[in-house]
Amino acid sequence: MTKMDPNKMMAQLGQMQAQMEKAQEELKTAYVEHSAGGGAVTVKVSGALEVADITIKPEAIDPDDPEMLQDLLVSAVNGAITAAQQLQQQKMMGQLGGMGGLGLPGM
Repeated sequence: MTKMDPNKMMAQLGQMQAQMEKAQEELKTAYVEHSAGGGAVTVKVSGALEVADITIKPEAIDPDDPEMLQDLLVSAVNGAITAAQQLQQQKMMGQLGGMGGLGLPGM
């Protein structure tokens, strides 16, 4: 059984925290887009899960069928949020992978 160095582990935890904070800051300025209806509606979301922009093409606006536009918006927003969550996961896992674990079993 190997002996863990508490000082080394605390230093690694501090490094990991700093890298995670950096990743969170980077996510605030990273954006993903998702479209619905063949590009009729496009939603842009930051890696911090904030909707930054919604673009609606004029042909998507049918006064006789507002439900279609509503469905397109829901689809585009949900797709953009899913893409942003995947971006978050990639960024965070990339930061953790760079740490090489903490020398703990299972890490």
